[in-house]
This record gives sequence, C-alpha cells and structure tokens, in this order.
Amino acid sequence: MRIGVLVLVGLIVATVAGSARGAENAFRRVVVARGLDSPVQVTAPRNEARRLYVVEQRGTIRVLERGRLHSGFFLDVRGRVTAGGEQGLLGLAFDPRYGTNRFIYVNYTDTAGDTRVVRYRTNGSRALPASARLLLRIDQPYSNHNGGNLAFGSDGGLYVGTGDGGSGGDPENRAQNMQSLLGKMLRLDVRRPGSAPEIVAIGLRNPWRYSFDRLTGDLYIADVGQGDREEVSFTPRDSPGLENYGWDLFEGSLRFEEKAAGPGELVFPVFEYGRDRGCTVVGGHVYRGRARASERGRYILGDYCSGVVWSLRVVGGEARNVRVEPFRIPGSLSSFGEDAAGELYATTLEGVVFRLT
Repeated sequence: MRIGVLVLVGLIVATVAGSARGAENAFRRVVVARGLDSPVQVTAPRNEARRLYVVEQRGTIRVLERGRLHSGFFLDVRGRVTAGGEQGLLGLAFDPRYGTNRFIYVNYTDTAGDTRVVRYRTNGSRALPASARLLLRIDQPYSNHNGGNLAFGSDGGLYVGTGDGGSGGDPENRAQNMQSLLGKMLRLDVRRPGSAPEIVAIGLRNPWRYSFDRLTGDLYIADVGQGDREEVSFTPRDSPGLENYGWDLFEGSLRFEEKAAGPGELVFPVFEYGRDRGCTVVGGHVYRGRARASERGRYILGDYCSGVVWSLRVVGGEARNVRVEPFRIPGSLSSFGEDAAGELYATTLEGVVFRLT
C-alpha cells in the first residue's frame, strides 16, 4: 500500500453488476471515533470485549473504549520510528494467550528505514518499554513496499508479510528469490524467540493487509498492484506447502514479466480489479460476528483511493456472490479490523474509525 499519493490499477475483472441495493442484510457504516492521527489499523484481543486498539502511523497506539479515547498511549515508539509515506508503525498483533502472558507484537520501520518486528509485554494498560525484544529485522533497500501487517495463524505462528523491497517492478528480483526475505510471507515461532523465520510463501509485491478467517483458519491476502491489477489471493488452512503468489511474473492474472518462476505452486487471485474502481487494495476480514448473521462467512475488502467496499464468499477456492456494498468509505481507507466479537471496523488516514456492522 502507499500511504499517500498512489497511482495504480486498471480494469475491473471480478464483480457483480450493480451494487447491494435492496440487500437487507448488507453491511452498514457508522462513525465510532474521530480525531486520531493517521490510523492504519484497529484490532483487539479476544478477551477484551469493550476495547479497540488503534495503531497510528506516527508510532503510537491509542485505546478506544465504548467510543471514547483513553488519555495517553498504550504504546509510544515515536523515537524509534520513521513515519510518513509508506513508513511508520504499521502493524499490531496480540498474542493468542494475551490474557495470561500480556505479549503484543508490533511491526514498524525504524530510524534507518528498515523493518523491525518487536515483542512487548504490557501491564494491561500500557506496553512496558523495558520489555522490548527484537524478533526480526529486515533491511529495506527503498522506502516503499514495507508490508507492515502481523497476524497469528491457527497454528500459533506469527505471520509477517513483506513487500518486495520497493521501487517499481521488483528491480532486484527479490519476490521470486528464496535467498531474500522480501516479497514473502514469513512465519515466526514466537515460542522460540531468536529462531529463524520460515518462508511459507513467495511472490508478493506489497501485502499491506491480510487476515486469517477466525473460524476456518483460511488465509486471505490483499496484494497491492503495480499499475493494472489489485488482487486478493486465498489459501486454505490445509494448504500442503509453499505457495507462489506470482509477482513479478504476474500482476494479478496478467503476465508482467517473462522469466523463470521461483519454487512453489503458483496461486492466482480469487478476486481482482483495475484502475476504474480504485488504486490500492485494502484487505479486510471474513465476518464472523453476530450483528448480521446472514453475512457470516463473507470476506470484506476495499480500495484506498475510491473508498469502494466489496464483500464476497470463497466457495471451492473461487469467489462467489461478489457484492459492492451500498456505501463508500470517505477519505483515504487505510485498514479494516475486528473487535473481540468479530464485528468489523475500518479506519481512514483522516483520523476516523467506522464500525461496519
């Protein structure tokens, strides 16, 4: 994703004509908070029903409880972060055992512009600065395509999606190169701090937002395109091995460059769209909340520039019942998120948090 000026993508490929007009159970949009500083993520641990944690790009995390922002910061790493453009504090994940071990994990670009994944312990109210432990550091050759997301899989591993290193067109061929950690999906064993990251997928350009279905464990990756296609790829929980998402041999389903593929099974997107519908895909989550029972199992995503929001179901590895939702996200859509109950939210760089259900 480019958190700023970005020009990408072309023709719409997989959608359903019209929109969600008349859909009684379509998602809805309502403002729950304003006045945040460039929020790029909203999330919550499963054991905290009333709280949301909002990640601000500048290097801070705020707590939102029942529509009110707590004073002070849950985490403040502004002195360690390069923020602006596609850099900053970009991702937060709560340990699956957060209720007992109080571990959180953050992904940020440091003062040298490199990626760091760091673990902190909290006291339930704030992260403890002295508890910081570096789990992963990756040199970034350019300032863009930093990825930034973090998500725990059903296997207990922490998944770190990395961009291809930046510039344009993957000039150093990192995404298809197993000797580079860039352009990959990595898995960290957080129970063994210091262990090497495992490469579980290659061929990514900039997986700004990806998520695991909290019921099935399936993985959805929204990967930002170069100039013609924005794409969402799907990988089932029982996938047998290394996936290759195709970049930079392919951009979406279109051939981008003629060259030898790296290892792994080529995976093509289940959904893609072009510049007529936006410029940067922002991946969301599979809805598993209770507010709209008929919508459970639908994956939601949107576009940073146009604010268009889609939802779909994946059946047999294919997108079905693709729907344009009856609203747009005004401003610059930066992320989607879930609360403890699986209800959905969205953030914009203009400082607004929306509830979508």
